[in-house]
Amino acid sequence: MTAHTVEYIRYLIPEEQSALFLAAYSRAAAHLAAAPQCVDYELARCEDDFQHYVLRITWTSTEDHVEGFRESELFTDFVAEIGPFSRFVEETRHYKPTTVRGTGAAVPTLYAWAGGAEAFGRLTEVFYDKVLKDDVLAPVFEGLAAEHAAHVASWFGEVFGGPPVYSETQGGHGHMVAKHLGKGITEVQRRRWVNLLQDAADDAGLPSDAEFRSAFLAYAEWGTRLAVYFSGPDATPPAEQPVPQWSWGSAPPYREGGA
Repeated sequence: MTAHTVEYIRYLIPEEQSALFLAAYSRAAAHLAAAPQCVDYELARCEDDFQHYVLRITWTSTEDHVEGFRESELFTDFVAEIGPFSRFVEETRHYKPTTVRGTGAAVPTLYAWAGGAEAFGRLTEVFYDKVLKDDVLAPVFEGLAAEHAAHVASWFGEVFGGPPVYSETQGGHGHMVAKHLGKGITEVQRRRWVNLLQDAADDAGLPSDAEFRSAFLAYAEWGTRLAVYFSGPDATPPAEQPVPQWSWGSAPPYREGGA
């Protein structure tokens, strides 16, 4: 969950070379797709001047790109395809994302789709009412603080694209993880937590469309499985990380000490 590195390569390709250039990158893309250091890539062409292209590659880190990909056979094969066009490169730079980020309104966030803070507050109130009456989970949450449901509501809200209330009042992902260290959560407890959360979503009137619920459940599965891991005896607490940002897509696999 650490920030990736984004590399931008800008080209000025003569019009008569454009077809060959695109064909070369279509072949070269297979080597990027096979590289474990590559998160994603995209070649874009300028609408205002067709000679200008920008290749965007997201790498797991600058070091992984320079010391990993560039020293591999995949890089040799990649260069064999696009090398003839290196003389047309105008810029090659690595960039690190800043904290200025977000999404536009073209696709609503899961937070907005669900109904915002009021909806997640309603969800956690219903959910913890169920938890405290459940024979499997009630012992785990014995002595639950009165403000716990509100904190979890702000966590859900931020995870699903809402304002950073949890980060500003509680902390990042590491703060949430710390609450599970040494708890010894079992698979039976994890599964009951997920099932009760789905029941609470029904009772609280959260959207029931397939797209929202699949993303909602995906986060519940991902988060609770991490909770089980971090609650175990051999877990290593992660470095301080931001609250995860969940969307209509999916998250990459968790790697110890990595992205």
